[in-house]
Amino acid sequence: MTTEGNSPMAPTTPIALEEWRQAERTVAVARRGRMAAQAAVVAAQEAAEAAATTAAASKATAEAARAALESATIAEASAAKVATSARTVVLLARGDISDAETDVASAEIAEVEAHGRYTDATNRVAKPSVA
Repeated sequence: MTTEGNSPMAPTTPIALEEWRQAERTVAVARRGRMAAQAAVVAAQEAAEAAATTAAASKATAEAARAALESATIAEASAAKVATSARTVVLLARGDISDAETDVASAEIAEVEAHGRYTDATNRVAKPSVA
C-alpha cells in the first residue's frame, strides 16, 4: 500500500476523498440529467402521439363537417323543390276552385231556368188554353 507522502504523484487521502466526492456528485448530476432527458423523450413521444390523435380527430371532424354541409345542401335543394311543387299545387287548386265556382254558378242558373220552365209547363197544364 502506498502511504501519504511516499509518491509525489499520489494524492493525499483528503484530496483523494474530495476527488471521489466530486466524482460522485458529477455522476449524480449526470444521472439526473439522463433521467431528465429520458423523461423529456417520453413526454415528447406522448406529445407526438397526442398530436397524431388530435390530427386524426381533426380530420374526422372536417370530414363530418363536409358531409354535414353536403347533406344540408341536398336538404336545401330538396326543400326548394318541395316549395316550388307546393306553390304549383296551390295555383292549380285556386284555378280548380275558380272553375268549380263557375260550374256551381252555371248549374244554379241552369237549375233556376229549368225550374222556370217546369213552372211554366205546370202552369200551362193547369190552365186550359183558349184557342
